[in-house]
Amino acid sequence: MAKMKQARSAAWLIAPAMIVLTVVIGYPIVRAVWLSFQADKGLDPTTGLFTDGGFAGFDNYLYWLTQRCMSPDGTVGTCPPGTLATDFWPALRITLFFTVVTVTLETILGMVMALIMSKEFRGRALVRAAVLIPWAIPTAVTAKLWQFLFAPRGIINELFGLNISWTTDPWAARAAVILADVWKTTPFMALLILAGLQMIPKGTYEAARVDGASAWQQFTRITLPLVKPALMVAVLFRTLDALRMYDLPVIMISASSNSPTAVISQLVVEDMRQNNFNSASALSTLIFLLIFFVAFVMIRFLGADVSGQRGTEKNRRRWRRPGRKGAAVAGAGVGITGAAVASEVASS
Repeated sequence: MAKMKQARSAAWLIAPAMIVLTVVIGYPIVRAVWLSFQADKGLDPTTGLFTDGGFAGFDNYLYWLTQRCMSPDGTVGTCPPGTLATDFWPALRITLFFTVVTVTLETILGMVMALIMSKEFRGRALVRAAVLIPWAIPTAVTAKLWQFLFAPRGIINELFGLNISWTTDPWAARAAVILADVWKTTPFMALLILAGLQMIPKGTYEAARVDGASAWQQFTRITLPLVKPALMVAVLFRTLDALRMYDLPVIMISASSNSPTAVISQLVVEDMRQNNFNSASALSTLIFLLIFFVAFVMIRFLGADVSGQRGTEKNRRRWRRPGRKGAAVAGAGVGITGAAVASEVASS
C-alpha cells in the first residue's frame, strides 16, 4: 500500500513535466508525420485555383527516396535536374561524411584535452575556462568568424601564402566546415569526458604503477574502460547533433541546396521556402528516423549507457564474482560506478 501511494505521488509530481514535453515535443512530431502523408496544395489547370492535395500515401517519401515527381498532366516520372529531390542522396552523403569526420576528430581531441585538464597543475582553472570559450560562442558568430578567416583574401590564405577558394571549391569548403565545427564543439566532448575521468579513483593508478604498468597500459587498461560510459554518452550526443547540422554550413558557405556543403536539414528549409510544407514534413520525418536509428544502435550495441544502469549492474556482478582481489580491481569497480554516475549527470 505504501509503495502504491509513493508511486502515485511520483506520478503526480512528474505529470506537469510530461504534459509540457507532450505539448512541446510530442505534438510537433505527430503533426509532422501526419502532414507527411498529405499532398501539397497544387494549382488546378482547369480552374486556376489552389486545391487541397488530400491523402498522398507514401508519395512524399518516394519523392525524396526515389526522385519520383508528378508532371502537370498527372503522370509520374523521374524528377528533372534542379529539383530538390535530386539533391537528397548527395546531401545525405555529405551529412554522414561530416558526422563521421567531425565526431572522430572531436572524440580524439576531446580525450586529449580532458586528460590534460584532469592533471593537477598551476593555472588549471584558467585552462578549463579558456577551453570552454569556443563552445560558449553562438554558432552564428562562429560561422561568421571562420567565414572571415577563410575569405579569398582572408587571414588563412594571406598568412600561409595560399590561393584556395575555401567557399567555392567542394573539398576545401567541406574542410573549412569541418575545421570550424571541430574548433567549436571539441570543448563539449572534453567537458563530458572530463566528468568521467574525475570519477576514476587515484588509487587505481597507484596500484597499477606499483604493479609495473606503463603509461600506455594504464590508459588502455584503466582509463578507457572506466571512462567508456561517459565517453559513449558524449559520442552519442555529438553524433545526434551533427546529423542535424544546419547553421554552420549555411552561414559559412551557402544556403543553396547545390552547395558543396549542403546537408539534409538545408533541403527541409529550402522546401518550406517553396511552400512545399508536406514534402518538407516527410523529409523531416526521414531525418527523425535516421537519428532515432543511430541512437538505437549506439545505445543497444555500442554501449552508450545513457541511464547509467548498465554500468551499475555490471559493477554489481563484478563484486559478486569470487576470487577478485587487489587494490586495482577494487578501484576499477568503484571507477565504473563513478563513470556511470558521470554519464547520468551529463545526460540529464
